[in-house]
Amino acid sequence: MPIKTKRWNDPIEPDDGFRLLVCRYRPRALPKKDETWAEWRKDLGPSKALHADFYGKNGPPISWGEYRMRYLAEMKTQKDAVRELARRSRSGETITLLCSSACVDEAKCHRTLLRKLIEEAPA
Repeated sequence: MPIKTKRWNDPIEPDDGFRLLVCRYRPRALPKKDETWAEWRKDLGPSKALHADFYGKNGPPISWGEYRMRYLAEMKTQKDAVRELARRSRSGETITLLCSSACVDEAKCHRTLLRKLIEEAPA
């Protein structure tokens, strides 16, 4: 299935297909005309509470393992959206999941977890 992951401000490539922003927060001070995505689905990003806990806004930052577990639990409420993206991908549409420019380590970003959920979603 053609699912890519990038940061929202990474260069746009011709094979990116449908570019979907999956962050809780829209990039600050970015005019609408400069958006690099076709759609924004904040509910596919971590909740406000999980985001705050990961970045240490309520005490020490939580671990990646804790973040991963909580994000996957949150995504159980988004099964329909995940299945729809899986259907689109399986039909041959390329989907590029976009996250914050602050997410430099793709291996420790929810967009990678979301890609796996989409890839493993039941047909």
